[in-house]
Amino acid sequence: QVQLVESGGGLVQAGGSLRLSCAASGRIFSINNAGWYRQAPGKQRELVARITSGGSTQYAESVAGRFTISRDRAKNTVHLQMNSLKPEDAAVYLCAADVTDTDWRTTAYWGQGTQVTVSS
Repeated sequence: QVQLVESGGGLVQAGGSLRLSCAASGRIFSINNAGWYRQAPGKQRELVARITSGGSTQYAESVAGRFTISRDRAKNTVHLQMNSLKPEDAAVYLCAADVTDTDWRTTAYWGQGTQVTVSS
C-alpha cells in the first residue's frame, strides 16, 4: 500500500510564498509522473504543475513563472514552491502520482490535500 501525504499549506498574505510537499510512503519502487492539482469551492479541479519521471515540467498558464515543481527521488517527495501568491491561488492543493510499487505494479495515487488560503 502506498500513501501520499501533503503538507505545507496555510494562510499567507498576497505576495507571499509557501512550499508544499508531497511525501510518498509504503512499498515504493519508484515515483513516475507526479503533479499538483487544486480545487477551489465551486470550481473544477485543475492541474497546476506536473513533473515527469525524466524531470520535464509543465505549468498552468496562471502559475507559470511563480510556481516551481521539483522532486527529491531519494526521499520520494515532490515539492511545489509557490511565490507571489494571489488571492485567486487559494484552494485545496492535491498531490497525485503514478507510483510503481515493489511488486512492479504501477498505480495512480492521490493525497488528501492541503488548504492554501491567501489574504488580500
